[in-house]
Amino acid sequence: MPALVFDLDGTLVDTVYAHVFAWQRAFSERGMAIDGWRIHRRIGMSGGLFTRAAARELGHPISDEDAKALQARHGELYRELLPDRRALPGAAELLAELRERSTVHGIATSGGPPDIDASLEALGVPGDTVVVHRGDVERAKPAPDLFLECARRLEAEAIDCYVVGDAVWDLLAARRARMLSIGLLSGGYGEDELTRAGAFRVYRDTAELQDSLDELGV
Repeated sequence: MPALVFDLDGTLVDTVYAHVFAWQRAFSERGMAIDGWRIHRRIGMSGGLFTRAAARELGHPISDEDAKALQARHGELYRELLPDRRALPGAAELLAELRERSTVHGIATSGGPPDIDASLEALGVPGDTVVVHRGDVERAKPAPDLFLECARRLEAEAIDCYVVGDAVWDLLAARRARMLSIGLLSGGYGEDELTRAGAFRVYRDTAELQDSLDELGV
């Protein structure tokens, strides 16, 4: 039986654009104007990699200390903008079905507490669910560490895992972890982009994925 490893933002909860606005404002407060679409294309990366890459693209290289300050400010703004989270269509129901069927699954996210706490609550994720966050690994996406650590905690072999994600960074990390990947359109990437990044299947959202679990042998 395959194991399923889920990304969180944009895959299970409707949070991508709140992250975009929070990053945009955090950069603006430091005198760096950045277009929203540029931010969106990098959502899903580790926060440290994102801040350095975005600042470099703007011609304002920043120190590690400044990158950490930007990440902290982003978290504050994100929680202000979106104190309550909404599960994407079918997400809570899919996770509940997997629990009922005793299907091995977990969550691996580039975010971390306290930013992810309200999202897990909105999904009804019980405390015994395997959740791997940025603080648990040395490197976040597009490195494979998050997914490999999730598989280890699930006691699943990488070759038996499907990664479910909405961004090309999820799919790239899955390829580096030697896992098959499932792309979802709910984060704003197009089907062609997700397919080129290595998606084995692409679905509209978790509701459509739930109706298609038999295609994955689940």
